[in-house]
Amino acid sequence: MNIRAGGKQAGVGAMIGLAIGDALGFPTEFNDVPQILAKCGPWRAMDLPTPAIVTDDTQMTLALGRGLRTARERGPLAPARVVRPVREEYVEWWRSPDNNRAPGRTCLVACEKLSHQERRWQQASQTGSKGCGANMRVAPVGLMPGLPEEARSGVAQLQAALTHGHPTALAASDLTAHAVRLLAHGTRPGELMDMLREYARKSRSVYREWWLGDLWEFAQDHSAAEFTERGWDECLAVLDKVDDALRVPEPEADPCTFTGAGWVAEEALATALLCFLLFPDEPVTAVRRAACTSGDSDSLACLTGAFAGAYLGADAWPSAWADRIEYHDELVALGLLWDAS
Repeated sequence: MNIRAGGKQAGVGAMIGLAIGDALGFPTEFNDVPQILAKCGPWRAMDLPTPAIVTDDTQMTLALGRGLRTARERGPLAPARVVRPVREEYVEWWRSPDNNRAPGRTCLVACEKLSHQERRWQQASQTGSKGCGANMRVAPVGLMPGLPEEARSGVAQLQAALTHGHPTALAASDLTAHAVRLLAHGTRPGELMDMLREYARKSRSVYREWWLGDLWEFAQDHSAAEFTERGWDECLAVLDKVDDALRVPEPEADPCTFTGAGWVAEEALATALLCFLLFPDEPVTAVRRAACTSGDSDSLACLTGAFAGAYLGADAWPSAWADRIEYHDELVALGLLWDAS
């Protein structure tokens, strides 16, 4: 079943959802759960702040979305056609005066290096970093229609590698985009984990050389296969933690205690999946749970919102929240572009 065919607007739902989660988690980042509860009250009643300001998570998602839109307008997606506009958008974000939302150091360092046009992007990539900045922004790749699986995987990994070149960052970004894609096209929550694990196992030894070039040579590994397997193995291990946490669910417990704080890419994916799968038909509850955690709450809630919105569509979100989210019009415009395709 294709959710788009049902008129639920998976693209709009995911884009608005990730921004809602981001804004909900912005005030709680760097706080532990007792501090959050003292500040916000019971987590199941957390309200969207006024104004509903987002962080670099949403800003960089929009940058990627704009870059991919430009690339698609120029023809079928290919590495050079993707790199140029996405690189330009990342650098514009880095230069923007609105880039004042506690952005990650890896993104700042890499984007400064990307701003030197004579430098190959592989030279700018931070191959030692697997921070969640790699996949907090990847939802547009999962939403774009008409991409073959190889291209979707390649674009997901490439957009991550422009800043975060660690193999786990690439694998987690690929898996995150794949999860968004599956949910947008009707995969049931109960089927999702098995499908993600199957995809990870199939991808484990596949180095996307056409998309990544010689990136692996900038890391510590002896071969491209060793490089890529290192990343997928870490992701497979953390998917096991999600399954373990779901066997006896504890919705009132901090999800980070089961799947990690989310500062790194594979943990951000795992903990966001856990929050979504604890409440697959309660999107607001899911993003509230993600925002009330001891970890990287804005990124966790951002990814949770993307999963819930892709699955349930635009109607998942209360209009009183959706209508006042920062960047609302651009988020909706990009979502509608993909929903209409």
